[in-house]
Amino acid sequence: MRKIEICNAWVVYRMTLNKNAVGGNVVCEQREWDALEASRPGFHTLLHTGIKTEQEAEKLARGTAGNTPPRGAKKPTSDKAPPTVSP
Repeated sequence: MRKIEICNAWVVYRMTLNKNAVGGNVVCEQREWDALEASRPGFHTLLHTGIKTEQEAEKLARGTAGNTPPRGAKKPTSDKAPPTVSP
Protein backbone atom coordinates (compact mmCIF):
# COMPACT_ATOMS: atom_id res chain seq x y z
CA MET A 1 0.00 0.00 0.00
CA ARG A 2 1.26 3.48 -0.86
CA LYS A 3 1.99 6.01 1.78
CA ILE A 4 -0.14 9.12 1.36
CA GLU A 5 1.62 12.41 2.00
CA ILE A 6 -0.34 15.48 2.97
CA CYS A 7 1.13 18.88 2.21
CA ASN A 8 0.92 21.16 5.23
CA ALA A 9 2.53 24.26 3.75
CA TRP A 10 2.96 25.89 0.36
CA VAL A 11 5.44 28.53 -0.77
CA VAL A 12 5.63 31.09 -3.56
CA TYR A 13 8.99 31.99 -5.03
CA ARG A 14 10.31 33.99 -7.97
CA MET A 15 12.23 31.82 -10.39
CA THR A 16 15.64 32.95 -11.60
CA LEU A 17 16.48 31.97 -15.18
CA ASN A 18 19.81 31.75 -16.98
CA LYS A 19 22.10 34.80 -16.79
CA ASN A 20 20.17 36.04 -13.72
CA ALA A 21 17.06 36.90 -15.73
CA VAL A 22 13.95 37.05 -13.57
CA GLY A 23 11.22 34.51 -14.33
CA GLY A 24 7.67 34.23 -13.11
CA ASN A 25 6.30 33.39 -9.70
CA VAL A 26 6.09 29.68 -8.89
CA VAL A 27 4.07 27.70 -6.35
CA CYS A 28 5.41 24.54 -4.74
CA GLU A 29 5.22 22.54 -1.55
CA GLN A 30 7.46 23.52 1.35
CA ARG A 31 9.50 20.32 1.07
CA GLU A 32 10.13 20.99 -2.63
CA TRP A 33 11.34 24.49 -1.79
CA ASP A 34 13.66 23.07 0.86
CA ALA A 35 15.19 20.74 -1.76
CA LEU A 36 15.59 23.61 -4.27
CA GLU A 37 17.23 25.84 -1.68
CA ALA A 38 19.56 23.04 -0.58
CA SER A 39 20.71 22.40 -4.16
CA ARG A 40 21.33 26.10 -5.04
CA PRO A 41 21.17 28.35 -1.97
CA GLY A 42 19.97 31.88 -2.70
CA PHE A 43 19.44 31.29 -6.43
CA HIS A 44 15.65 31.77 -6.35
CA THR A 45 13.86 34.43 -4.30
CA LEU A 46 11.37 33.26 -1.67
CA LEU A 47 8.29 35.52 -1.65
CA HIS A 48 5.77 33.83 0.68
CA THR A 49 6.02 30.81 2.95
CA GLY A 50 3.74 28.86 5.27
CA ILE A 51 0.65 29.20 3.08
CA LYS A 52 -2.10 26.79 4.13
CA THR A 53 -3.74 25.97 0.77
CA GLU A 54 -2.56 25.65 -2.81
CA GLN A 55 -5.41 27.88 -3.95
CA GLU A 56 -4.26 30.71 -1.68
CA ALA A 57 -0.67 30.24 -2.89
CA GLU A 58 -1.80 30.43 -6.52
CA LYS A 59 -3.62 33.69 -5.84
CA LEU A 60 -0.53 35.15 -4.19
CA ALA A 61 1.64 34.02 -7.09
CA ARG A 62 -0.69 35.73 -9.58
CA GLY A 63 -1.02 38.81 -7.43
CA THR A 64 -4.80 38.55 -7.10
CA ALA A 65 -5.08 37.57 -3.43
CA GLY A 66 -6.88 40.66 -2.19
CA ASN A 67 -8.70 41.72 -5.34
CA THR A 68 -12.46 41.85 -5.45
CA PRO A 69 -13.89 39.52 -8.07
CA PRO A 70 -14.85 41.28 -11.31
CA ARG A 71 -18.51 41.80 -12.01
CA GLY A 72 -20.12 40.17 -15.00
CA ALA A 73 -19.25 41.82 -18.26
CA LYS A 74 -22.05 43.63 -20.02
CA LYS A 75 -23.04 42.38 -23.43
CA PRO A 76 -21.69 44.56 -26.23
CA THR A 77 -24.32 46.78 -27.76
CA SER A 78 -24.78 46.91 -31.49
CA ASP A 79 -24.69 50.20 -33.37
CA LYS A 80 -27.46 49.04 -35.67
CA ALA A 81 -31.09 49.40 -34.77
CA PRO A 82 -33.20 46.25 -34.93
CA PRO A 83 -35.01 45.77 -38.26
CA THR A 84 -38.56 47.04 -38.38
CA VAL A 85 -41.38 45.11 -39.95
CA SER A 86 -44.06 47.04 -41.85
CA PRO A 87 -47.61 45.75 -41.97
